Amino acid sequence: MAVLTGLLALAAALPAALAAPRLEARQSISALGTTTIESFKPYTFYASTAYCQPSATLTWTCGANCQANPSFEPIASGGDGDATQFWYVGYDPSLKTVTIAHQGTDTSEFLADLTDVDISMTTLDSSLFPGVSSSVEAHEGFANEQAKTATQILSAVQTGISKFGATKVTTVGHSLGAALSLLDAVYLPLHIKGVSFQTVLYGLPRVGNQAFADYVDAHVSAFTRINNKEDPIPIVPGRFLGFHHPSGEVHITDANVWEACPGQDNTSTLCIVGDVPNIFDGDESDHDGPYDGVEMGC
Repeated sequence: MAVLTGLLALAAALPAALAAPRLEARQSISALGTTTIESFKPYTFYASTAYCQPSATLTWTCGANCQANPSFEPIASGGDGDATQFWYVGYDPSLKTVTIAHQGTDTSEFLADLTDVDISMTTLDSSLFPGVSSSVEAHEGFANEQAKTATQILSAVQTGISKFGATKVTTVGHSLGAALSLLDAVYLPLHIKGVSFQTVLYGLPRVGNQAFADYVDAHVSAFTRINNKEDPIPIVPGRFLGFHHPSGEVHITDANVWEACPGQDNTSTLCIVGDVPNIFDGDESDHDGPYDGVEMGC
C-alpha cells in the first residue's frame, strides 16, 4: 500500500502538461446495440478458455467454456501457468477464423506488479518485430513473456491458415493474457500476409508508450478492448509512467450499458479512465466479469 500511495502522490506532483489527458468529445461516445454486444460472446468464451490446462484445450474437453464454441478445431497449446502462461491456437469454422488466446493471471498479484515503481519499458525485439521503430516501447515483462511463445504461436497460426484455408486471424485474451495477445496482434501481421486480423481483449492493462499506442492505432486492425465497470487493471501502469492505451475501448458501465469510447485513454466518466480515476476507486472483483454473463476462468 505504501508503494501505491507513493505512486499517487507522484502523479499529483507531476506538471499539469505531463499528466493532462487527451480530451474526447463526450457526444461522440455511443452505446452498442444488443446484436453487437452478442457478437463478442464467442471471443469472450475463448478468452476465458485460456485459463484451462493445455491438455484440455488441445482436446477441447474443458467443460462449459469449450462447449460454448463446440465446433472449434484445436491446433496447438502450451504453457505451464507459471513460468509461461497457458496459450492455445485453433480454428473456428463458424467464425471462419484462426484464434489465438493467452491465459491471464491472479488479479491481486497482477495489480501489485503493474503498480510497482520499478516498471520499465523496452524496445521490441527486432527479430520478432522487424521494421518497427525503436521509439515503440512496451512493458518489459509483457514483451519478455510474449517472446517465449511467439514462434510457436506463429507456426501454429500458419498451420491453421494452410490446413483450413483460413483468411482471418483473431487474437483474444484477458488481463495479462490480453497484454500478450495485443503484442501478438502487433507481431503476427509482420510475418503473415494475405489474411485479415481482428483483436478482442478484456481487462487490458496499458502495454506500451505513446509511440506503441499510436502504432497499434495505425497498424492493428479491428481492435477492441473491453473494460468492465470499476476494474482497476485497465488504468495501470499509470500514464505518469509513460504508458498509454491505444484506441478501441468499450466500457461496460454500472448500468450494464456497453459504451464505445473513442480515442486513447478517454477521460469521460462513461469510460474507464474517467470512471476509475485511481486504483482506490476500483473494484478488483469487476476484473473477471461478468462480460455479458461470462466470468473469466476455467
